[in-house]
Amino acid sequence: MKVYEYLLSYQIKPSVQRIAIMDYLLKHHTHPSIDEIYMALCQDIPTLSKTTVYNTLKLFVEHGAARMLTIDERNACFDGDTSAHAHFQCKVCGKITDVPLVSEETEETRRLKQKGYRIEEIHYYYKGVCPDCLHANDN
Repeated sequence: MKVYEYLLSYQIKPSVQRIAIMDYLLKHHTHPSIDEIYMALCQDIPTLSKTTVYNTLKLFVEHGAARMLTIDERNACFDGDTSAHAHFQCKVCGKITDVPLVSEETEETRRLKQKGYRIEEIHYYYKGVCPDCLHANDN
């Protein structure tokens, strides 16, 4: 699906900036921050501002087209993959990696649903040291 249609599927009116930002999120699975997205796109879109990036990402999150991750207390980062998955953040290099989930439904979520709760978001965050950083210390 093209980015233009992707945005429309979330009831977001496509613009040059919105298409570029969503395209970046969908192509770069690095969970970028506002600053990273701005720096990556500002050369090609001179009229782009950090405020525009912030407001666009906020719109994407509100419409469910992207997720905001707050795994790192200092910086919010964004994920264009809205499928159910967890995240692992390396405490050494800071890299955030997607982690597949075996099942979205846990015993806890089943119990909450049985009690009448409507679950709208679930966040699974793991923190530790990634294999690259572990092996770097071996040398």
